[in-house]
Amino acid sequence: MAIHEIRLPDIGEGVAEAELVEWHVAIGEIVREDTVLASVMTDKATVEIPSPVEGRVAWLGGVVGDKLAVGSPLVRLEVSGEGETARAPRPAAAPPSPPEEAEPPPAAPPPPRAPAPPRREGERPLASPAVRQRARDAGVDLRQVRGGGPAGRITHEDLDDFIAGGGRPAAGAALRPDPSVREVKVVGLRRRIAERMALATQRIAHITYVEEVDVSALEDLRAALNREKTEGRPRLTILPFLMRAMVKAIAGQPAMNAHYDDEAGIIRQFGGVHVGVATQTPAGLVVPVVRHAEARDIWGCAAEVNRLAEAARAGTATREELGGSTITITSLGALGGLATTPVINRPEVAIVGVNRIQVRPYWDGAQFVPRRMMNLSSSFDHRVVDGWDAAVFVQRIKGLLEAPAMIFI
Repeated sequence: MAIHEIRLPDIGEGVAEAELVEWHVAIGEIVREDTVLASVMTDKATVEIPSPVEGRVAWLGGVVGDKLAVGSPLVRLEVSGEGETARAPRPAAAPPSPPEEAEPPPAAPPPPRAPAPPRREGERPLASPAVRQRARDAGVDLRQVRGGGPAGRITHEDLDDFIAGGGRPAAGAALRPDPSVREVKVVGLRRRIAERMALATQRIAHITYVEEVDVSALEDLRAALNREKTEGRPRLTILPFLMRAMVKAIAGQPAMNAHYDDEAGIIRQFGGVHVGVATQTPAGLVVPVVRHAEARDIWGCAAEVNRLAEAARAGTATREELGGSTITITSLGALGGLATTPVINRPEVAIVGVNRIQVRPYWDGAQFVPRRMMNLSSSFDHRVVDGWDAAVFVQRIKGLLEAPAMIFI
Protein backbone atom coordinates (compact mmCIF):
# COMPACT_ATOMS: atom_id res chain seq x y z
CA MET A 1 0.00 0.00 0.00
CA ALA A 2 1.13 3.56 -0.67
CA ILE A 3 -0.17 7.08 -0.03
CA HIS A 4 -1.66 9.14 -2.86
CA GLU A 5 -2.11 12.84 -2.05
CA ILE A 6 -4.83 14.94 -3.68
CA ARG A 7 -4.45 18.70 -3.59
CA LEU A 8 -7.02 21.47 -3.89
CA PRO A 9 -7.20 22.27 -7.63
CA ASP A 10 -6.94 25.65 -9.29
CA ILE A 11 -10.62 26.60 -9.59
CA GLY A 12 -9.78 29.47 -11.93
CA GLU A 13 -10.74 33.14 -12.15
CA GLY A 14 -7.77 34.13 -10.02
CA VAL A 15 -9.06 32.36 -6.91
CA ALA A 16 -6.29 31.78 -4.36
CA GLU A 17 -8.29 29.98 -1.68
CA ALA A 18 -11.63 28.29 -1.12
CA GLU A 19 -13.78 27.49 1.88
CA LEU A 20 -14.40 23.84 2.72
CA VAL A 21 -18.18 23.54 3.05
CA GLU A 22 -18.80 19.76 3.07
CA TRP A 23 -16.96 16.45 3.26
CA HIS A 24 -18.56 13.67 1.23
CA VAL A 25 -16.22 10.98 2.62
CA ALA A 26 -14.81 9.97 6.00
CA ILE A 27 -11.53 8.42 7.12
CA GLY A 28 -11.58 4.69 6.43
CA GLU A 29 -14.05 4.84 3.54
CA ILE A 30 -13.28 3.24 0.19
CA VAL A 31 -13.60 5.64 -2.74
CA ARG A 32 -13.58 4.94 -6.44
CA GLU A 33 -12.40 7.10 -9.30
CA ASP A 34 -14.68 10.14 -9.74
CA THR A 35 -16.19 9.76 -6.24
CA VAL A 36 -16.88 13.26 -4.92
CA LEU A 37 -14.56 13.89 -1.97
CA ALA A 38 -15.50 17.40 -0.86
CA SER A 39 -17.37 20.57 -1.76
CA VAL A 40 -15.61 23.92 -1.60
CA MET A 41 -16.96 27.42 -2.12
CA THR A 42 -15.37 30.46 -3.66
CA ASP A 43 -17.36 33.68 -3.85
CA LYS A 44 -20.89 32.26 -4.38
CA ALA A 45 -19.97 29.25 -6.50
CA THR A 46 -19.80 25.78 -4.94
CA VAL A 47 -17.47 23.29 -6.63
CA GLU A 48 -17.26 19.54 -6.03
CA ILE A 49 -13.81 17.90 -5.97
CA PRO A 50 -13.72 14.31 -7.33
CA SER A 51 -11.10 11.64 -6.69
CA PRO A 52 -8.82 10.80 -9.63
CA VAL A 53 -8.00 7.34 -8.24
CA GLU A 54 -9.39 4.47 -6.17
CA GLY A 55 -8.31 3.96 -2.60
CA ARG A 56 -9.11 4.21 1.09
CA VAL A 57 -9.34 7.62 2.81
CA ALA A 58 -6.42 7.89 5.22
CA TRP A 59 -6.39 11.63 6.00
CA LEU A 60 -8.57 14.70 5.53
CA GLY A 61 -7.03 18.14 5.15
CA GLY A 62 -9.33 20.22 7.32
CA VAL A 63 -12.73 20.62 8.91
CA VAL A 64 -15.85 22.23 7.46
CA GLY A 65 -15.43 25.99 7.56
CA ASP A 66 -11.66 25.99 6.99
CA LYS A 67 -10.24 28.08 4.17
CA LEU A 68 -7.71 26.16 2.10
CA ALA A 69 -5.16 27.60 -0.31
CA VAL A 70 -5.13 26.35 -3.88
CA GLY A 71 -2.53 23.57 -4.12
CA SER A 72 -2.69 22.65 -0.44
CA PRO A 73 -3.22 18.97 0.55
CA LEU A 74 -6.91 18.06 0.58
CA VAL A 75 -7.11 14.26 0.95
CA ARG A 76 -4.62 11.40 1.28
CA LEU A 77 -5.65 7.97 0.04
CA GLU A 78 -4.15 4.55 0.66
CA VAL A 79 -3.74 3.00 -2.78
CA SER A 80 -2.22 -0.19 -4.12
CA GLY A 81 1.17 0.03 -5.80
CA GLU A 82 3.73 2.80 -5.50
CA GLY A 83 2.59 6.12 -4.09
CA GLU A 84 2.91 9.52 -5.69
CA THR A 85 1.58 12.98 -5.11
CA ALA A 86 -1.53 13.36 -7.20
CA ARG A 87 -2.08 16.21 -9.53
CA ALA A 88 -4.94 18.39 -8.41
CA PRO A 89 -8.13 16.88 -9.84
CA ARG A 90 -10.37 18.83 -12.13
CA PRO A 91 -13.35 20.22 -10.19
CA ALA A 92 -16.71 18.73 -11.06
CA ALA A 93 -19.61 21.02 -11.95
CA ALA A 94 -22.13 18.41 -10.85
CA PRO A 95 -22.11 15.05 -9.08
CA PRO A 96 -20.83 12.35 -11.46
CA SER A 97 -23.19 9.65 -12.67
CA PRO A 98 -22.50 6.25 -11.12
CA PRO A 99 -20.84 3.71 -13.42
CA GLU A 100 -23.11 1.11 -14.95
CA GLU A 101 -21.01 -1.73 -13.57
CA ALA A 102 -18.79 -0.88 -10.64
CA GLU A 103 -15.41 -2.63 -10.64
CA PRO A 104 -14.10 -3.87 -7.29
CA PRO A 105 -11.16 -1.87 -5.86
CA PRO A 106 -7.72 -3.38 -6.41
CA ALA A 107 -7.03 -3.60 -2.70
CA ALA A 108 -8.46 -6.50 -0.75
CA PRO A 109 -11.71 -5.49 0.98
CA PRO A 110 -11.50 -4.96 4.71
CA PRO A 111 -12.92 -7.61 7.00
CA PRO A 112 -16.56 -6.95 7.90
CA ARG A 113 -17.02 -4.89 11.02
CA ALA A 114 -19.31 -5.97 13.80
CA PRO A 115 -22.41 -3.78 14.19
CA ALA A 116 -21.90 -0.87 16.52
CA PRO A 117 -23.52 -1.23 19.93
CA PRO A 118 -26.64 0.86 20.60
CA ARG A 119 -25.58 4.43 21.33
CA ARG A 120 -26.29 6.01 24.66
CA GLU A 121 -29.45 8.06 25.10
CA GLY A 122 -28.91 11.58 23.79
CA GLU A 123 -25.74 10.65 21.89
CA ARG A 124 -25.67 12.17 18.39
CA PRO A 125 -25.28 9.58 15.61
CA LEU A 126 -22.35 9.97 13.21
CA ALA A 127 -23.35 10.38 9.57
CA SER A 128 -22.47 12.48 6.54
CA PRO A 129 -24.75 15.38 5.50
CA ALA A 130 -25.91 13.33 2.51
CA VAL A 131 -26.97 10.42 4.73
CA ARG A 132 -28.74 12.81 7.11
CA GLN A 133 -30.67 14.36 4.23
CA ARG A 134 -31.73 10.94 2.94
CA ALA A 135 -32.88 9.98 6.43
CA ARG A 136 -34.93 13.18 6.77
CA ASP A 137 -36.54 12.57 3.39
CA ALA A 138 -37.41 8.99 4.39
CA GLY A 139 -38.66 9.98 7.85
CA VAL A 140 -36.01 7.86 9.56
CA ASP A 141 -34.61 8.72 12.99
CA LEU A 142 -30.88 8.04 12.69
CA ARG A 143 -30.71 7.36 16.42
CA GLN A 144 -32.47 4.08 15.65
CA VAL A 145 -29.90 3.04 13.00
CA ARG A 146 -26.74 1.11 13.81
CA GLY A 147 -23.66 2.33 11.98
CA GLY A 148 -21.19 -0.09 10.42
CA GLY A 149 -18.64 2.52 9.37
CA PRO A 150 -15.55 3.76 11.23
CA ALA A 151 -16.34 4.80 14.80
CA GLY A 152 -19.94 3.65 14.29
CA ARG A 153 -20.53 6.07 11.42
CA ILE A 154 -23.83 5.45 9.62
CA THR A 155 -23.31 4.86 5.90
CA HIS A 156 -25.73 4.82 2.98
CA GLU A 157 -25.63 1.00 3.15
CA ASP A 158 -26.64 1.04 6.82
CA LEU A 159 -29.58 3.31 6.00
CA ASP A 160 -30.58 1.09 3.06
CA ASP A 161 -30.52 -2.00 5.29
CA PHE A 162 -32.59 -0.26 7.95
CA ILE A 163 -35.26 0.87 5.45
CA ALA A 164 -35.29 -2.51 3.64
CA GLY A 165 -35.81 -4.28 6.94
CA GLY A 166 -38.88 -2.19 7.66
CA GLY A 167 -37.14 -0.49 10.56
CA ARG A 168 -39.15 2.19 12.27
CA PRO A 169 -38.69 4.12 15.52
CA ALA A 170 -40.03 2.28 18.52
CA ALA A 171 -43.66 2.89 19.44
CA GLY A 172 -44.01 5.92 21.66
CA ALA A 173 -40.55 7.22 20.71
CA ALA A 174 -42.07 10.53 19.63
CA LEU A 175 -43.25 11.08 23.20
CA ARG A 176 -39.85 10.54 24.80
CA PRO A 177 -37.85 13.60 25.88
CA ASP A 178 -35.09 14.57 23.47
CA PRO A 179 -32.08 15.89 25.42
CA SER A 180 -29.86 16.26 22.34
CA VAL A 181 -28.34 19.59 21.33
CA ARG A 182 -27.38 20.09 17.71
CA GLU A 183 -24.59 22.51 16.87
CA VAL A 184 -24.66 23.84 13.32
CA LYS A 185 -21.48 25.52 12.13
CA VAL A 186 -22.12 28.60 10.04
CA VAL A 187 -20.15 28.00 6.86
CA GLY A 188 -20.30 28.52 3.12
CA LEU A 189 -23.06 30.66 1.68
CA ARG A 190 -24.76 31.02 5.07
CA ARG A 191 -21.59 32.54 6.54
CA ARG A 192 -21.26 34.91 3.59
CA ILE A 193 -24.87 36.02 4.01
CA ALA A 194 -24.31 36.57 7.74
CA GLU A 195 -21.20 38.66 7.10
CA ARG A 196 -22.89 40.80 4.43
CA MET A 197 -26.02 41.39 6.53
CA ALA A 198 -23.98 42.30 9.61
CA LEU A 199 -21.80 44.71 7.62
CA ALA A 200 -24.84 46.31 5.95
CA THR A 201 -26.61 46.97 9.25
CA GLN A 202 -23.40 48.22 10.89
CA ARG A 203 -22.45 50.62 8.11
CA ILE A 204 -25.80 51.78 6.70
CA ALA A 205 -28.30 54.08 8.41
CA HIS A 206 -31.50 52.41 7.23
CA ILE A 207 -34.80 54.19 6.80
CA THR A 208 -37.81 52.07 5.77
CA TYR A 209 -40.84 53.57 4.05
CA VAL A 210 -44.07 51.53 3.74
CA GLU A 211 -46.82 52.48 1.30
CA GLU A 212 -50.11 50.82 0.34
CA VAL A 213 -50.73 50.24 -3.37
CA ASP A 214 -54.02 49.39 -5.10
CA VAL A 215 -53.00 46.75 -7.65
CA SER A 216 -56.53 45.86 -8.81
CA ALA A 217 -56.04 47.35 -12.30
CA LEU A 218 -52.55 45.87 -12.54
CA GLU A 219 -53.78 42.40 -11.65
CA ASP A 220 -56.57 42.68 -14.25
CA LEU A 221 -54.04 43.72 -16.89
CA ARG A 222 -51.62 41.00 -15.91
CA ALA A 223 -54.32 38.33 -16.10
CA ALA A 224 -55.44 39.57 -19.53
CA LEU A 225 -51.89 39.54 -20.89
CA ASN A 226 -51.29 36.05 -19.55
CA ARG A 227 -54.50 34.78 -21.17
CA GLU A 228 -53.42 36.18 -24.53
CA LYS A 229 -49.72 35.44 -24.30
CA THR A 230 -48.13 34.28 -27.51
CA GLU A 231 -45.52 31.61 -28.07
CA GLY A 232 -42.14 32.62 -26.72
CA ARG A 233 -43.55 35.05 -24.18
CA PRO A 234 -43.25 33.98 -20.53
CA ARG A 235 -46.01 34.11 -17.95
CA LEU A 236 -46.04 37.47 -16.23
CA THR A 237 -45.77 37.94 -12.47
CA ILE A 238 -45.86 41.29 -10.74
CA LEU A 239 -42.04 41.61 -10.74
CA PRO A 240 -41.58 42.67 -14.40
CA PHE A 241 -44.16 45.44 -13.94
CA LEU A 242 -42.38 46.59 -10.79
CA MET A 243 -39.03 46.59 -12.61
CA ARG A 244 -40.37 48.76 -15.40
CA ALA A 245 -42.00 51.10 -12.87
CA MET A 246 -38.67 51.37 -11.05
CA VAL A 247 -36.87 52.18 -14.31
CA LYS A 248 -39.30 55.08 -14.93
CA ALA A 249 -39.01 56.31 -11.33
CA ILE A 250 -35.20 56.16 -11.50
CA ALA A 251 -35.23 58.31 -14.64
CA GLY A 252 -36.56 61.12 -12.44
CA GLN A 253 -34.38 60.24 -9.43
CA PRO A 254 -31.07 58.76 -10.63
CA ALA A 255 -29.65 58.98 -7.10
CA MET A 256 -31.64 55.84 -6.23
CA ASN A 257 -29.72 53.78 -8.79
CA ALA A 258 -26.34 54.17 -7.16
CA HIS A 259 -23.57 52.76 -5.00
CA TYR A 260 -22.20 54.63 -1.99
CA ASP A 261 -18.50 54.03 -1.37
CA ASP A 262 -18.45 55.22 2.23
CA GLU A 263 -14.71 54.68 2.60
CA ALA A 264 -13.88 56.92 -0.36
CA GLY A 265 -16.83 59.26 0.25
CA ILE A 266 -18.10 58.83 -3.33
CA ILE A 267 -21.57 58.16 -4.73
CA ARG A 268 -21.55 56.41 -8.11
CA GLN A 269 -24.76 56.87 -10.10
CA PHE A 270 -25.30 54.38 -12.92
CA GLY A 271 -27.02 54.92 -16.22
CA GLY A 272 -27.81 51.22 -16.57
CA VAL A 273 -30.46 49.85 -14.21
CA HIS A 274 -29.19 46.46 -13.05
CA VAL A 275 -31.92 45.03 -10.82
CA GLY A 276 -30.95 42.39 -8.26
CA VAL A 277 -33.76 39.97 -7.44
CA ALA A 278 -33.36 38.34 -4.02
CA THR A 279 -33.95 34.62 -4.59
CA GLN A 280 -34.27 31.85 -2.02
CA THR A 281 -32.36 28.69 -2.94
CA PRO A 282 -31.74 25.40 -1.08
CA ALA A 283 -28.32 26.76 -0.09
CA GLY A 284 -29.58 30.17 1.05
CA LEU A 285 -30.39 33.62 -0.27
CA VAL A 286 -28.65 34.80 -3.45
CA VAL A 287 -29.23 37.86 -5.64
CA PRO A 288 -29.08 37.19 -9.40
CA VAL A 289 -29.05 40.35 -11.49
CA VAL A 290 -31.28 41.40 -14.40
CA ARG A 291 -28.89 43.63 -16.30
CA HIS A 292 -30.04 46.70 -18.20
CA ALA A 293 -33.68 46.54 -17.21
CA GLU A 294 -34.03 49.93 -18.90
CA ALA A 295 -33.48 48.19 -22.25
CA ARG A 296 -35.96 45.34 -21.67
CA ASP A 297 -39.72 45.34 -22.07
CA ILE A 298 -42.13 43.60 -19.71
CA TRP A 299 -41.65 40.18 -21.32
CA GLY A 300 -37.89 40.59 -21.57
CA CYS A 301 -37.70 41.32 -17.85
CA ALA A 302 -39.94 38.33 -17.09
CA ALA A 303 -37.89 35.94 -19.22
CA GLU A 304 -34.63 37.03 -17.62
CA VAL A 305 -36.05 36.76 -14.09
CA ASN A 306 -37.21 33.20 -14.83
CA ARG A 307 -33.86 32.20 -16.34
CA LEU A 308 -31.81 33.61 -13.50
CA ALA A 309 -34.07 32.17 -10.78
CA GLU A 310 -33.77 28.68 -12.28
CA ALA A 311 -29.98 28.99 -12.55
CA ALA A 312 -29.70 30.27 -8.97
CA ARG A 313 -31.80 27.44 -7.53
CA ALA A 314 -29.88 24.85 -9.57
CA GLY A 315 -26.55 26.30 -8.43
CA THR A 316 -25.42 27.01 -11.99
CA ALA A 317 -25.55 30.82 -11.92
CA THR A 318 -22.20 32.40 -12.77
CA ARG A 319 -20.32 34.96 -10.68
CA GLU A 320 -21.24 37.64 -13.21
CA GLU A 321 -24.94 36.77 -12.89
CA LEU A 322 -24.75 37.05 -9.10
CA GLY A 323 -23.08 40.45 -8.87
CA GLY A 324 -23.16 44.01 -10.15
CA SER A 325 -26.68 45.05 -9.15
CA THR A 326 -27.42 48.76 -8.71
CA ILE A 327 -30.80 48.41 -6.93
CA THR A 328 -32.56 45.35 -5.52
CA ILE A 329 -36.07 43.90 -5.28
CA THR A 330 -36.96 41.49 -2.49
CA SER A 331 -40.20 39.52 -2.33
CA LEU A 332 -41.47 36.67 -0.19
CA GLY A 333 -44.37 35.98 -2.52
CA ALA A 334 -47.45 34.62 -0.77
CA LEU A 335 -45.51 34.71 2.53
CA GLY A 336 -44.78 38.41 2.13
CA GLY A 337 -46.68 39.56 5.21
CA LEU A 338 -48.12 43.02 5.67
CA ALA A 339 -44.82 44.88 5.93
CA THR A 340 -41.10 44.10 6.13
CA THR A 341 -37.88 46.01 6.85
CA PRO A 342 -35.53 44.99 4.00
CA VAL A 343 -31.76 45.19 4.54
CA ILE A 344 -29.99 47.12 1.79
CA ASN A 345 -27.69 45.15 -0.49
CA ARG A 346 -24.54 47.15 0.23
CA PRO A 347 -23.08 49.22 -1.46
CA GLU A 348 -26.47 50.01 -3.05
CA VAL A 349 -28.58 52.78 -1.53
CA ALA A 350 -32.12 51.43 -2.05
CA ILE A 351 -34.08 48.18 -1.93
CA VAL A 352 -37.77 47.72 -2.79
CA GLY A 353 -39.71 45.06 -0.87
CA VAL A 354 -42.90 43.45 -2.17
CA ASN A 355 -45.52 42.27 0.32
CA ARG A 356 -48.39 39.91 -0.41
CA ILE A 357 -51.53 40.98 -2.25
CA GLN A 358 -54.74 40.92 -0.20
CA VAL A 359 -58.35 41.90 -0.83
CA ARG A 360 -59.08 44.74 1.61
CA PRO A 361 -61.96 47.20 2.10
CA TYR A 362 -61.14 50.51 0.42
CA TRP A 363 -63.05 53.79 0.95
CA ASP A 364 -63.74 55.35 -2.46
CA GLY A 365 -65.29 58.51 -1.02
CA ALA A 366 -68.82 57.15 -0.83
CA GLN A 367 -68.56 53.57 0.33
CA PHE A 368 -66.18 50.73 1.13
CA VAL A 369 -65.36 48.54 -1.87
CA PRO A 370 -63.18 45.43 -2.08
CA ARG A 371 -59.82 46.13 -3.75
CA ARG A 372 -56.66 44.11 -4.22
CA MET A 373 -54.06 45.88 -2.14
CA MET A 374 -50.33 45.37 -1.66
CA ASN A 375 -47.77 47.12 0.51
CA LEU A 376 -44.35 48.18 -0.72
CA SER A 377 -41.73 48.14 2.04
CA SER A 378 -38.65 49.98 0.81
CA SER A 379 -35.40 50.78 2.63
CA PHE A 380 -32.94 53.55 1.81
CA ASP A 381 -29.46 54.57 2.93
CA HIS A 382 -30.34 57.61 5.03
CA ARG A 383 -26.74 58.83 4.88
CA VAL A 384 -27.23 59.82 1.23
CA VAL A 385 -31.00 59.58 0.62
CA ASP A 386 -33.33 62.01 2.41
CA GLY A 387 -36.71 60.84 3.65
CA TRP A 388 -38.51 63.22 1.26
CA ASP A 389 -36.68 61.80 -1.75
CA ALA A 390 -37.41 58.24 -0.60
CA ALA A 391 -41.13 59.08 -0.34
CA VAL A 392 -41.19 60.73 -3.78
CA PHE A 393 -39.54 57.65 -5.32
CA VAL A 394 -42.03 55.22 -3.76
CA GLN A 395 -44.99 57.43 -4.64
CA ARG A 396 -43.87 57.50 -8.27
CA ILE A 397 -43.74 53.68 -8.32
CA LYS A 398 -47.14 53.53 -6.60
CA GLY A 399 -48.69 55.82 -9.24
CA LEU A 400 -47.36 53.68 -12.10
CA LEU A 401 -48.55 50.42 -10.56
CA GLU A 402 -52.03 51.85 -9.88
CA ALA A 403 -52.29 53.14 -13.47
CA PRO A 404 -50.34 50.36 -15.24
CA ALA A 405 -51.00 51.68 -18.75
CA MET A 406 -48.50 54.46 -17.91
CA ILE A 407 -45.76 51.81 -17.60
CA PHE A 408 -46.03 51.18 -21.35
CA ILE A 409 -45.88 54.87 -22.37
